[in-house]
Amino acid sequence: MIRGIGTSKGIGMGRALIVESPQMEISVKKIEDTAAEQERYKKAKAQFIEETQQMIEQLKQRLGEKDKTALILHNQIYLINDAEMDNGILQMIQEQKVCAEAAVEETCNLYIKIFENSGSEAVAQRIADIIDLKDRLAGILLGVHSVDLTHLPENTIIIAKELQPSITAVMDTAHVAGIVAEKGGETSHTAILARALEIPAVLSVKDALEKIGNGDTVIVDGEYGEVFVQPIPKTIEIYRKKRKLYEEQVQELKKYINKDTVTQDEKRVCLAANIGNAEDAVKAMESGAECVGLFRTEFLFMNGVSMPTEEEQFEVYKRAAVICKNKVLTIRTLDIGGDKDIPYMGLTKESNPFLGYRAIRFCLGRIDVFTTQLRAILRASAYGNIRIMLPLITGVSEVRSVRTILQNVMRELDSKEIPYDKDILLGVMIETPAACMLADILAKEADFFSIGTNDLTQYTIAVDRGNENVAYLYSAFHPAVLRSVKRIIECAKRENIEVGMCGEAAGNPAMIPLLLAFGLDEFSVTASKVLETRKNIASWTMKEAAAVTDTVMGMSTEKEVSAYLSDYIATKMSNGK
Repeated sequence: MIRGIGTSKGIGMGRALIVESPQMEISVKKIEDTAAEQERYKKAKAQFIEETQQMIEQLKQRLGEKDKTALILHNQIYLINDAEMDNGILQMIQEQKVCAEAAVEETCNLYIKIFENSGSEAVAQRIADIIDLKDRLAGILLGVHSVDLTHLPENTIIIAKELQPSITAVMDTAHVAGIVAEKGGETSHTAILARALEIPAVLSVKDALEKIGNGDTVIVDGEYGEVFVQPIPKTIEIYRKKRKLYEEQVQELKKYINKDTVTQDEKRVCLAANIGNAEDAVKAMESGAECVGLFRTEFLFMNGVSMPTEEEQFEVYKRAAVICKNKVLTIRTLDIGGDKDIPYMGLTKESNPFLGYRAIRFCLGRIDVFTTQLRAILRASAYGNIRIMLPLITGVSEVRSVRTILQNVMRELDSKEIPYDKDILLGVMIETPAACMLADILAKEADFFSIGTNDLTQYTIAVDRGNENVAYLYSAFHPAVLRSVKRIIECAKRENIEVGMCGEAAGNPAMIPLLLAFGLDEFSVTASKVLETRKNIASWTMKEAAAVTDTVMGMSTEKEVSAYLSDYIATKMSNGK
């Protein structure tokens, strides 16, 4: 058995098909007629855009017109139409007198290098889009056709070094039972497409091409990130049963679509979804989310090679608001820095980026970027029920500074008679020990709270979750974290403001009874976890949740808490409660 990152749930069983991209030899040919070569590039670019639009339409036909996942391929059109990249290619042809394919490769490689040096996994994963763009555009110029996966045998398990988005988009998905790749992660476009197409996928599998041969029998467990090669009959039988059970669970969860989120004794809470773009909002609404608790706007900035304009941002926020209709859409302002770098922003390397120039600190330091985003959000608020949320707040002065900036932007819009929601709410994320300790004061300044447990946990217990030497210490069940969460909710309640949670803990079955007992108003989870979380909440009474919480809060170590909750949940599930 080999391991990777499970990025799309489900169990796939079938025969391996090794997929390798065609090799292209791109030589730097000197040309004399630069104008003709530029025209050759422009024709190839037009063909590239046309083919990409055809891929988008094919995916729409498979997923339905309402599903916007296919639009992630539009990112490649956005990239090639980006003035900086497009002009860079044309300029290289003109000044260096090189052939179009060499100019495309050199320009794309330049952006790949910038993205690789960003130090950000999320930004680095955008490299796949640029590589895909480069290979396809160079292929058009050289007359080299891409891999054809449009007709596949039944129960095919795709094995690749890196599955490019364009290949995933057009492959014969009806006959694909699973995907295994050496590269890619949770936020890569291959992962997003696999989830949309409901294909089990395990990515970041080291040496997959060496360990798996063409025609090998392979089992892919997309939930736990496990891949079995040439499994014994007993393993095959076990996973057949697991697949049947998983399919039954999927059908069971569908019963919770568009149901109220209530405990057994009718205590109602709000179940929200976390999204990274406007297209995710479609999935969120289809999965039965009651609102959007977190719109991560940084992905809009990270997907391109230059900063999105106010108009581009406005269109994205507006589209998300329209998709959500009258349901709340909480937009978090730009949260970069830490593990999320954006190359074109020119951020300097820091020895401790998680404690450095990031999130609200960056926004208050770059008023030009911040006011542009606030204008776009305010303009979009005329089309839906939008709230603004500030990340990494550590004190009242930051909130007051933002309110001043926001009021200035509002006056500017008023002077131009541009409509917006004049009563738009401004909330804060509580994700630092400082914000936790000042929660009673912040609750008087903010319109709502959202607890970010991912950062709150690592800051509270001083553990870098990305450091493999100490990652085992990272747990939201640490008593210090639980007491922090309890305090934050109590402070919000005293000032009668809503408090939600948008970290991973919000969807953890073992955390749910504690959050119910603490009095959390809103649980915000990934769209894929909405129904599962609703079912888990429905399995509790407030009395039972309070009893469990009383026991937990009397414990003094993370191990005690985790062991107790793990045993309790396991017993509860086995009893069918």
